[in-house]
Parts: sequence; C-alpha cells; structure tokens
Amino acid sequence: MSAAESHERTAAAAAEVAEVAPGTAAAYLDPRYWDERFSSEEHYEWCKDYSHFRHLLRPLLSPSLSVLELGSGNSRLCEELRREGVVDITCVDLSPVAVQRMRKRLADRGLGGIKVVVADMLDLPFDSESFDIVIEKGTMEVLFVDSGDPWNPHPEIVNKVTKMLEGVHKVLKPEGTFISITFGQPHLRRPFLEAPGLTWSVEWDTFGEAFHYFFYTLRKGKRISNSSERIQSKRFVDTPTVSLLHEEMESEDYIFRITVDVDEVSKRKVEKGKS
Repeated sequence: MSAAESHERTAAAAAEVAEVAPGTAAAYLDPRYWDERFSSEEHYEWCKDYSHFRHLLRPLLSPSLSVLELGSGNSRLCEELRREGVVDITCVDLSPVAVQRMRKRLADRGLGGIKVVVADMLDLPFDSESFDIVIEKGTMEVLFVDSGDPWNPHPEIVNKVTKMLEGVHKVLKPEGTFISITFGQPHLRRPFLEAPGLTWSVEWDTFGEAFHYFFYTLRKGKRISNSSERIQSKRFVDTPTVSLLHEEMESEDYIFRITVDVDEVSKRKVEKGKS
C-alpha cells in the first residue's frame, strides 16, 4: 500500500468516527452513547487490529486456554482468536446493542460457541479463577476520560481503575495472564498495575511505527516483591514519549480528550534524574 493510500484510509476512518464522536468527553462514560454508536457503526478497532500485535499475542495463546475479552464492542478480535485455534472465548460489553449485534454477526458467519454477554467490567459476573487469559484492548482508556492530572488522577478515577483491575485479578486462574493493549504509557499505568494485592508481574512491549502502542503482559502469581530484582531491559527504561498529532491517532477519537501534559512528563524525568 502506498503512503497516499494509507493516508486516504486513515482520513476515511477518521471521518467515519467523527460522525459518531460525542460533543464532550463525559459522553464516553454514558452507556447511551455507546448504544447509539453501536447501533450504526459496523466495526471499529481501538489500538489497531490484530495484525499489528499478532506477533506479541499469538505466543500466549493455546487451544486449551479460556479467554475473556473485556469491552468487545464491535471489534473482530474474538474472530481472530478463533482462527488461532482458541475454542473457549467469552466477550463482554456494557452495551446490549453491541452484544446483540455481535451475536448476530458471529451467527451469520457460523462462529458458534463464542459467548457474548452484557456485563460491566467493574462488576464481572464470573466466579473466581474462571479464565486463563483476560484481554482488554482500548477499554480501560474510557476510565481515564476527564481524569484530571495524569500524575494525580481524581480519586473516583483511581477507585474505578482499581476496582476493574481487582476484578480481572479475581477471575484469572492461578498463573493466568492479563493482557492490556493500550495508549497508556508505563510511567502512568504502573502505579495502578503494581498496586498492593495484585500478584501479577508487569512487563510490556510496544508496537506501531512513529506512534507506539503498549502491550502489557501481566502474569498472576509471578510478581517480584523487590523491584530492584527486576530485569533492567528496554521495556523498563526510556519509554517513548507521547505524540498526539501523529496520523495514526487521527481516527482514535477519545485519546485527544485525555489530558497528557508532555512538559510535565519531561520535567518529572529531569527531577528524577537529579535525585
């Protein structure tokens, strides 16, 4: 694909999303917005489609593993997982419209056996230790809308993110894996992911070109209590700086509504280096 064709596709995707993007960031927290959006939008992939991170996710999959996808929306990730041989797949979304349309789409394509359930990621309706893998792709971002200072989010944001992560940790089997595919940079996400009570180890990789998306792999029961024992590799140092103006982001609408103070990020890195 030529650069011109790529730019044309990006512009078309941005125009499509612009038609359903809300007027205010708070609307992303309103279930009615998602019902309306999913009633007209056929397909959209937050944080890129499977082809961009297959090299990172594929080695973690196995036909014998059970997978839970959070905030499935109208993504086709579950179909890609089925093509990879995963049999036991459950998708949840807060929107009944999204769930109904996904059920119909899967039935029309003959993909029976994929369970699609209306559920809130803050209150997962599953027993403890139910899944080998839990995946969220761009879903946690919604919790950070209007979060305030990214270094010191509003208390209600902290509570919601903490509740979500504790719920994921609960439904994971011993030694299960939580995969988070996100815009969120490690220096902003690690305080949440490494909270007391969460026993998983935290590692990440990046994918993308000029703009980097983050692929977090969290393995339950594998946390190293002494942070000085962590392997110091590229994934734990020198994370890429955020670039909200890159064309890859033009179609990712709500990232522009999340406050990220790049000057503050740089300032804190300098202060940390002096300490």
